[in-house]
Amino acid sequence: MRRKSEMEKPSQRRDALAKSFPKWEKWTLFGIFDSTAARFPDRPAILLPERSWTYAQLQQTSCSYAAGLIALGLAVGDRVAMMLPNIAEFVPIKLAIARAGCIAVPVNFLLRREEMLYIARQSGCRAIFGVTRFQGRDYTPDFAYVRDSAEMLEHVILATGPDHESGGGINLTDLLALATPAWTDQLPARQMLTDADCVSDIVYTSGTTGQPKGAMLTHDMVLRAAYSSALTRSFEDGRRIQFALPMYHVFGYVECWVASMLVGGAIVPHPRFDAAEMLEWCVALETTDIVAVPVMTRALIDAARVSGFAPPCLLAVFNSGGVNAASTWHDIRKVLGAAEIHTAYGMTETTASAVCTLTEDSDARLIATNGRLKLAGVAGDPALGGLVAQYRVVDPQTGVVLAAGEVGELQVRGPIVTKGYFHKPEEDAAAFTPDGWFRTGDLGCLFADGYLKLTGRIKESYRCGGEMVMPREIEDLFDGYPGVSQVLAVGVPDVRMGEAGCLCVVPLEGTVIDSEAMRGFCAARLAKFKVPKHVLVLEQGDIPLTPTGRPQKFRLSELAARRLGLAEPI
Repeated sequence: MRRKSEMEKPSQRRDALAKSFPKWEKWTLFGIFDSTAARFPDRPAILLPERSWTYAQLQQTSCSYAAGLIALGLAVGDRVAMMLPNIAEFVPIKLAIARAGCIAVPVNFLLRREEMLYIARQSGCRAIFGVTRFQGRDYTPDFAYVRDSAEMLEHVILATGPDHESGGGINLTDLLALATPAWTDQLPARQMLTDADCVSDIVYTSGTTGQPKGAMLTHDMVLRAAYSSALTRSFEDGRRIQFALPMYHVFGYVECWVASMLVGGAIVPHPRFDAAEMLEWCVALETTDIVAVPVMTRALIDAARVSGFAPPCLLAVFNSGGVNAASTWHDIRKVLGAAEIHTAYGMTETTASAVCTLTEDSDARLIATNGRLKLAGVAGDPALGGLVAQYRVVDPQTGVVLAAGEVGELQVRGPIVTKGYFHKPEEDAAAFTPDGWFRTGDLGCLFADGYLKLTGRIKESYRCGGEMVMPREIEDLFDGYPGVSQVLAVGVPDVRMGEAGCLCVVPLEGTVIDSEAMRGFCAARLAKFKVPKHVLVLEQGDIPLTPTGRPQKFRLSELAARRLGLAEPI
């Protein structure tokens, strides 16, 4: 690998990328992968300390997995869940699902069995890939429970991964054994039934009813988003991207893996985040780009100060998804040694980031904004001025479009914006304006030069350590809970996680609230990142209300932060 001092200028790298894509083709995920594999069959696509996987190897493996899925009886349009950590098998499994004409349903592996069951049922998935054990958790009984309870789920396929132990049922070896010549011969015809506008992924995010909703993404949306990210971040040929962000999120999936594929690059995925390990791998595997959320970035900076980290090849750090102190950008340059820094703003419904800082931007841009409308080149929509996403800012009450620099609700449209949620017509109706703009639920301003600043949120959800939490899901657990009159969940500032949950509890008269019991009640039923860190006891008159008598969550969040002695929410 070239040292960062030998790298071309950002404009030269963008020109080279643009020459590789002279016009926008309607690719599928596997189609663009096969194109890259044809050009660079022996290049590494996945790098880990113990071994690497080339493009040719992943292509062959994914074709065999796809033939196995067809042999299992999976049809075009069937949903296949992926409850997998960042193991190397994630990539060929993802490609195999697409080759078989199926739709991937990535699932957060931190979810508990009832949360898993809801997604399995709501998506109607017929198969699920998983591991038997990860980070000390035995998934076998959970998969058995979901398979017995979800009406359409027929197959659980176990992949090898960290902390893996052999288990009963189908595993990847069995899946490969099903890929006989007869089934493999059917693969080209099956792939022909999938085009760029077919749904490739149903990615679940928070729902206004308290239950997750699945944003539908197409092959074309994923590739346009990845290309615009590579162009804006000025990828060089063969970029190596290192991350511990889960690939069940669009951040790890689109911004890291798919974007790297467009330049014949490689990913260095970590199944779990360990700052010291990440720095060691960065040097050993000659990483050129680290992608992280702020809680990870701060830990990397602290670890680098201890180790004397001085990587010769690390060119860039992409730090996004939370609140940063101004000093963070300085430390990324001076402590981590990255010459180029990016930050961005996006959401599942925009496939990946929709705005991002340019490589050439100053630290002042990183501090004052979340980036600019992304460069798109041939991937942009001419009707939107060549953009993949266009924003407007409206008054939340009147819907009137506001002038540049004024704060209001951010709304977005474009070829990377989801067309809706899977089997959620009421959610769709609430999410889109009559003229087709998606309501983000975020507050911000758009400057005349195309840069955007996120200032707050209208929606009730909050982000804990990069994971989105919907308060209603927590609140519903306490329906009928003894001794309480009302339970409301809000996000409050947290130094390490960006935001953390706070249960605001109004007790019945004469009741003493057991905070630890309430947190334990949540912990037994929810993924760890959803479990509130704080419990705050309030009187009924403390709860701020709208004129119609509904709790005002953003004001309640401010109240909770003050009562807990925390900084005001950003």
